Amino acid sequence: MTASTGVLVLAATPIGDPRDAAPRLGQELATADVVAAEDTRRLKRLCADLGVTPRGAVLSYHEHNETSRTPELVDRLRAGERVVVVTDAGMPSVSDPGYRLVSAAVEADVVVTCVPGPSAVLMALAVSGLPVDRFCFEGFLPRKGGERSRALAALADERRTMVFFEAPHRIEAALRAMADAFGPQRPAAVCRELTKTYEEVRRGGLAELADWAAEGVRGEITVVVGGATARATSVEEVLPGIQERVAAGERLKDVCADVAAQTGLSKKALYDAALAARQA
Repeated sequence: MTASTGVLVLAATPIGDPRDAAPRLGQELATADVVAAEDTRRLKRLCADLGVTPRGAVLSYHEHNETSRTPELVDRLRAGERVVVVTDAGMPSVSDPGYRLVSAAVEADVVVTCVPGPSAVLMALAVSGLPVDRFCFEGFLPRKGGERSRALAALADERRTMVFFEAPHRIEAALRAMADAFGPQRPAAVCRELTKTYEEVRRGGLAELADWAAEGVRGEITVVVGGATARATSVEEVLPGIQERVAAGERLKDVCADVAAQTGLSKKALYDAALAARQA
């Protein structure tokens, strides 16, 4: 890196409430040589909320011009300019434009830094009530049903808590596909409109959440799904747990269906073994 090389700043923006903006965000927007924004109209509203006016050039930088505009921004970075990238919400490059520019900047030996800030991924994890010691972010699922089912099937044995983004008009179909792939009782949380006026977190099994979503869901949505439990190796291994649940008042058929979904074991084999044990 030469002394004249500029700096690329990935600046996180509020996911809802503008009061969540980091204090340094306003300073970076006001003093940057270039502000590359996913939506320049939203940037204008954000600047008004923060009480700042960009002194540098404001350029659009979104999924439709990311490839063509990246070389221009890299040239400006090489010329020593400070380029700030902002998206509509959250951290640039996380399911948003920015990755191509970061990759090109690194290749050009340009310093890349960031302004930390709000994250829908981390906030949804924190409020989900699900384990957060290990997690993975899967972004948006494929839109086509077949591709979505295959993607989820590949995650069926994932032990870490999983985080997804989803659009309101696809959330019911996505939750039903998750219920098919992971089991209807797999615990999950649907977090919508985080930090906004109508913030809501709905927790429950995937099938239950899919039924709720059938009534219609609006807003920005983040879905958190519990990881898979260890797969049992035999019917005998899980039989004591089935017997305990039945003794506590649950229906044998329902318990066997639940355990089968969680373990991959045959529901019929579980049911037959439980009946045999009861008659022994």
